Amino acid sequence: MRKIPAALAVLGLVTVGLAGCSMPGSSSDCSRPAVSDADVMDLIEVTGDTEDQPEVDVYTPLHAPHLAFEDVVSGDGTPITAQNQLMVVDVALFSGTTGEPIVATAYDGDLSRVSSPDQWTTNFPGFEESLQCATEGSRVAVAMSPDDMSPDVSVGFGLDEEDTVVAVIDLRKVYLPAADGQNQFNSGFGLPTVVRAPDGQPGLIIPDGAPPTDLVVQTLKKGTGETVTGDQPVRVHYSGVVWGEDETFDSTWGDQPASVTADAVVPGFAKALEGQSVGSQVLVVVPPDQGYGDDANGAVPPGSTLVYVIDILGVDVPPAE
Repeated sequence: MRKIPAALAVLGLVTVGLAGCSMPGSSSDCSRPAVSDADVMDLIEVTGDTEDQPEVDVYTPLHAPHLAFEDVVSGDGTPITAQNQLMVVDVALFSGTTGEPIVATAYDGDLSRVSSPDQWTTNFPGFEESLQCATEGSRVAVAMSPDDMSPDVSVGFGLDEEDTVVAVIDLRKVYLPAADGQNQFNSGFGLPTVVRAPDGQPGLIIPDGAPPTDLVVQTLKKGTGETVTGDQPVRVHYSGVVWGEDETFDSTWGDQPASVTADAVVPGFAKALEGQSVGSQVLVVVPPDQGYGDDANGAVPPGSTLVYVIDILGVDVPPAE
């Protein structure tokens, strides 16, 4: 089976930012059928250890009239509920006509190659439905009709117009789409108020009056995931507002989450992450001496007090040796 080098876009994908698109359902009420169409999926047998490239036996020639999928293995991790949600996957493609392998990702255990459903659905639209509510640790077999692939992919793989492709998707890691921890009580007197949209995106209401002169960190949601130690990059969604202003000066919402390290953010932001756990949401008020100080930074005037709401979505894994 041919493997695409890691330096290339995965399986010829073009990375795009279609952020903000949500899949139906939420992480709290997400459900999916184990098999979407048994008549189609009974013609496909997937075997082998989920850590390795799958072995696929297809009743050929397979001509799927529409998209069908089956959870060969059902994981118990985080579900995929948003098109821009980050994940790490291995994917192998097989010809429905011959049953022969077409192409596969590396299957080398490297958890640093992060992508998202919207990057895959650019060339494989059928992945959107196939991955909806699929969970970390799952192996999903997918029968894709010609309508479930872009014409460029079909041509690039040398497929005929009516060819079906069988995909096997191994969900190695799924990041949270938003903080999902338990709400925490905070007095919050004189501090900004955080409101949330249905998808978890926060908004900030800054009170009248002078800001605190010391760093303030409040945990609004307490997650139960991995603890942030500062040794590895952390994936976060955040929104930042200058105290006294109404509009954000910076936000990752509407785009993919950011991978941040302690030395790449202002000191107050870094301190707010120390000891927090994945799934937590943190409010931090950063005085000028722990922010940008007396320097201007883009839309941030000199001497500004900064307010951030940070959702901690996961901890990144360093690239494999």
